[in-house]
Amino acid sequence: MVGATSPSQPCIFCQIACNSTSTSLLHSDDKVVAIQDIKPAAFRHYLVTSVEHIPTVRDLQRRNEDYTLVSHMLSVGQTLLRRDAPESNEYRFGFHQPPLNSVNHLHLHCLALPFIPRWKRIKYLSLGPLGGFIEAEKLLEKIKP
Repeated sequence: MVGATSPSQPCIFCQIACNSTSTSLLHSDDKVVAIQDIKPAAFRHYLVTSVEHIPTVRDLQRRNEDYTLVSHMLSVGQTLLRRDAPESNEYRFGFHQPPLNSVNHLHLHCLALPFIPRWKRIKYLSLGPLGGFIEAEKLLEKIKP
């Protein structure tokens, strides 16, 4: 369902996945695309988005397709950061959960720390049952078939 939003509000990540913007792609395949975050919160900050329009992590289920997709997103993000920020001592990979997600299209934040500026780390904290940021590995545990 690439492009699945209202006609007056096209999804920016669907547009990027269809290559209908001037955004430079760090990676592209039939399942995901990776881009630099336009408002980076860390030394390196990439987004790996699904090609298919999936609004949020809450739309993922305990099924092989969703588990495989998130695993692939994580693998792509890890590969990119290890290539582009090998000097970083710490990486973070995760998703914002509603209502704290900025774009309603599934996207993995891939961060090579440190946070820049340091206060931005607040945006990447888990708020437990209230949501916030969920680490990719924890999401994989939740959706494992």
